[in-house]
This record gives sequence, C-alpha cells and structure tokens, in this order.
Amino acid sequence: MSYQPVIPMGGAAGWAFLQRTQAAQQKAFDASPEIQRDTKYFESKIASVQTSDDLMDDRRLLRVALGAYGLGDDINSTYFVKKVLDDGTLDPSDLANKLSDKRYLQFAKDFGFGDYEIPRTQISDFGSNITAAYKSKQFEIAVGQQDSNMRLAMTLDNELSDIVRGSGSDETKWYKIMGDPPLREVFQTAFGLPSAFGAVDIDQQLTTFRNKADRYFGDNTVDQFSDQSKKDELNRLFLVRAQIASGAASMSSGAIALSLLQNI
Repeated sequence: MSYQPVIPMGGAAGWAFLQRTQAAQQKAFDASPEIQRDTKYFESKIASVQTSDDLMDDRRLLRVALGAYGLGDDINSTYFVKKVLDDGTLDPSDLANKLSDKRYLQFAKDFGFGDYEIPRTQISDFGSNITAAYKSKQFEIAVGQQDSNMRLAMTLDNELSDIVRGSGSDETKWYKIMGDPPLREVFQTAFGLPSAFGAVDIDQQLTTFRNKADRYFGDNTVDQFSDQSKKDELNRLFLVRAQIASGAASMSSGAIALSLLQNI
C-alpha cells in the first residue's frame, strides 16, 4: 500500500501543516513500493523508446509519462496522445499549440518526437527528470485524495513560478495560467469568479484576470508573483474562499469572518 499523506485539518492551517511536513511526507511517499517499481522501470526502459508508437505500446511507461504532467486521466486516449506527440510543437498549426490545456504542449516539447530526428528520450538524464516530476505529481494526487484544495494549493506553489520565470509577454503568461486547469481553478476561486466564467470570451477573461489581480495585489502582471509573499497571499485567498464555498462545515460564521479579515 502506498503512503497516504497526513492532513489533519483544512484551510490555511492545514496548508501550513503540509508545508512544514511536506519534505518528510514526500520522502515517505517516494519510498512506497509501487512508486519505486514504476519509476525504476521507467528509468531502465525509456532510452529504448524511439517513437511515439514505442511509448504507446508500453502502458506502464505511458502511465508514468502522462502522470509526470498531471495527464494520467487521458491514458486511454491513445490516438489523441499519439497525435499530440507526433505533431510536435514547432508549427503553430500543431495540435499541442491549439489546445487550451498547455500541459500537453510541455509534454510534447519534452519528449520531442515530432520536433527532432532523435527524440529527447535519448538524453542521459531524461528518465530521472521525468520520474522526479512523476513522484511530485503523484504525491499531489495523493494529497488531493485527502483534500482537493490542498492539491490545488500545491499546484500553485509548484507551477506558477515556472510561468513567471518563463519567456513570453505578460499576456502570454496570463494565457498559460488560463490554459492550465489546476492553476486556472486556483485563480478563479481566489478572485471570486464562478465556474461558468470559462465560457466567456477569452479576451474578456484576460481583462478580468488582470483587473482582479490589480484589485487584490495592486499589480495586474503575472511577474508580481515572483514575490513569494504575494504568491502566499494568493494561496491564502484561494484556501479561504474554497473553504467557504465548500460549506466551511468546521467553521462558525464568526470564524469565517475572522479568517477573511486575517487573510485577505
């Protein structure tokens, strides 16, 4: 049986506990027999994968590959996954560039089947890099089985910095956030936007995200979240709103009001 993360409470207090204990809990999770078997198998076999067909033909390898990007739910969509990989990313018309979920774009870039004559699976540290990401994502999933909001908070902590450090204009970075389902949910919840907001015109969504960021943080750019204090503030705002939205069964109305005053 895999290690089950310990989260004794929800909300900001639960997040603080998880942050304090995450390194130790991740280590225990990584030592689980199932995780050890899957990651060792991937690292020993991935260099033999020369084409997308090779990857599709080994479900165990594919499970780790997709799982490293949080795409494990699509493991049975083999035609779609193969199309993404074979198209590559260098042409704007490639499927990965058209998808709103930009995790697939990163997946296709990292494997390189459609971009290079020799795929990146042949790089010496490719296997260990993918399994490190897989372990992190699987721990997030295990955390989410205990508390889905904690999983989203981890996603914010792990992935927002990558977007901030990445290339592209501020507009491009906002689109990356909106194109990453977990990150998008964190921002929408923190900004008090309804789930139906995703159906609004994309340019209007961008304007709204920027306006909300300016309202809550005094700045409408994505790069402001290079400041850890602002990222922490965003996370707290998300957790408070998420707890209220889920009914906040363990909180009295007074406690909710106090939490909002403390964290927003």
